[in-house]
Amino acid sequence: MEVRNENKEIAVFGGGCFWCTEAVFTSLKGVSSVVPGYMGGKSENPSYEEVAAGNGHIEVIRLEFDLSVIPFDDLLNVFFHTHDPTTRNKQGNDVGPQYRSVIFYLNEEQKSKATKFIDELNASHAYADPVVTELRPMLAFFEAEDYHKEFYERHKDEPYCQIIIAPKLEKLQERFKELIK
Repeated sequence: MEVRNENKEIAVFGGGCFWCTEAVFTSLKGVSSVVPGYMGGKSENPSYEEVAAGNGHIEVIRLEFDLSVIPFDDLLNVFFHTHDPTTRNKQGNDVGPQYRSVIFYLNEEQKSKATKFIDELNASHAYADPVVTELRPMLAFFEAEDYHKEFYERHKDEPYCQIIIAPKLEKLQERFKELIK
């Protein structure tokens, strides 16, 4: 018999390359699963090549987390401070609509919290430019191909991981030490 955890919830974030966002969110206490994939387009079961060609899907991570360990507000804080939410269709050298900043919300509570968070960031001028992160209702999620899963863990010594992902994880450790496993 399966034991149901009523504190378990799903979140979906797109913050550029899913290799980066997967590595960041896998590090957090209370996060039990992080899966890279695609959401937001019209085609069923898209491939990485189709997404890269601009079929409307966005690189995202789908995570399961325990609300009693890490609230959604903490996930939002990590999300907005580990990527640039002010650039449209771009994160660093990754350019294209598949890299846009987006939150696919599960319910009205997630939408409300994300809206409030964005409004507060903009009102406080936390960034030089306004936040352009899209808020969209959760749609069908398509898992990425296996070679994208746990990419950082399997390829830590590759240049992309050393130059792009490792500094994000260092920043995460400095700013959110209390949230790290």
